[in-house]
Amino acid sequence: MVQIIKGVKLRLYPNAQQREQLWQMFGNDRFVWNQMLAMAKERYQNNPSSHFVNEYGMNYLLKRLKQEYPFLKTSDSTSFLVVNHNLAQAFKMLFRHQGGYPHFKSRHAIRQAYTGRSVCRVLAKRRVRLPKLGSIRTSKTAVLANSKIKCYTVSFTPTGRYYLSLQVAVEPPKQLNKTGKTVGIDVGITDLAVSSDGIKYETYNAKWYEKQVVTWQSKYAKRKHQATVAVRQWNHNHKTVKTELDDYKNWQRARQQKARYQTKIANQRKDYLHKLTTALVKQYDVIVIEDLKAKNLQKNHCLARAIANASWYQFRIMLAYKCAWYGKRLVVVKPNYTSQICSHCGYHSGPKPLNIREWTCPNCGTHHDRDVNAAINILHQGLNAMG
Repeated sequence: MVQIIKGVKLRLYPNAQQREQLWQMFGNDRFVWNQMLAMAKERYQNNPSSHFVNEYGMNYLLKRLKQEYPFLKTSDSTSFLVVNHNLAQAFKMLFRHQGGYPHFKSRHAIRQAYTGRSVCRVLAKRRVRLPKLGSIRTSKTAVLANSKIKCYTVSFTPTGRYYLSLQVAVEPPKQLNKTGKTVGIDVGITDLAVSSDGIKYETYNAKWYEKQVVTWQSKYAKRKHQATVAVRQWNHNHKTVKTELDDYKNWQRARQQKARYQTKIANQRKDYLHKLTTALVKQYDVIVIEDLKAKNLQKNHCLARAIANASWYQFRIMLAYKCAWYGKRLVVVKPNYTSQICSHCGYHSGPKPLNIREWTCPNCGTHHDRDVNAAINILHQGLNAMG
């Protein structure tokens, strides 16, 4: 039977020894990345006409690297293969002019992670076994029932928490019953989605949490500036004992608190999008949406923040894979002139400023809600594209 690949994220609760070991493994992956990148850079500087060492060549060098640096043996060996794969992919993107030159990784990065391909096992309701770490406490593992783990990623986030992200192969879910309904959806800022049926779904709003983020962002900036000045003064007056910015914990607490509020907003927005997209997939057999380029629209600095908070791309991605899972159909059409054409007679009324939300067609006299009219035009385009 055909299986689908699904992502599952669990929270980890490592003990003191496991936390120390995790940071060693984070450092080992970072060390291998930097060593391989330095080798590639030095090789090119010595002989610009030399061939690039590909992924298989870097994997061959791992054995010599482990002999020279025995501490690398404390990590899952498959994580180094993933590091080499990612570095090789970064260079391929560089050669295709689709990305910049890979950078060296720093131990001061606020997010640390490593990925492995070894076997992970579920031991109990809140226990999993990870390579080199052994049994480790997690959140509920019931979501992993009847699934095969393909790879895993352990990460440390700016909130100060550890997470386990798993890529699992599961059987596809049961197909939903057909309803025979079709809908066109116009996305916006005030209303995240407006359907051709006239239903408006509001954009998720987290005003209180956003105020907290702004407050703690200000505290974080001030405390970091104070710590930076203190570090420079101390190092200037004491030539032997040096201090670093990480030695000042006050600004780190502000950074962590800011990150927790930001994560809270992201999680609540994602939960809202999941509920909305699931409801749409259950209700309609064919969903037609517009192919908006959010990156281009964000060049308007007056609307960039609101567009980013609306999460149009995430909304579209969720609709796409849920339609594929549950046997429904998603159609994507071009958004050109959808808000300018009368959905009743087809008259092209020309562009309108954003503050005009309702208008009357000068040809047939039909009064339109701007967003509902655009959703109906989107639906008509999608049905025409389907034939």
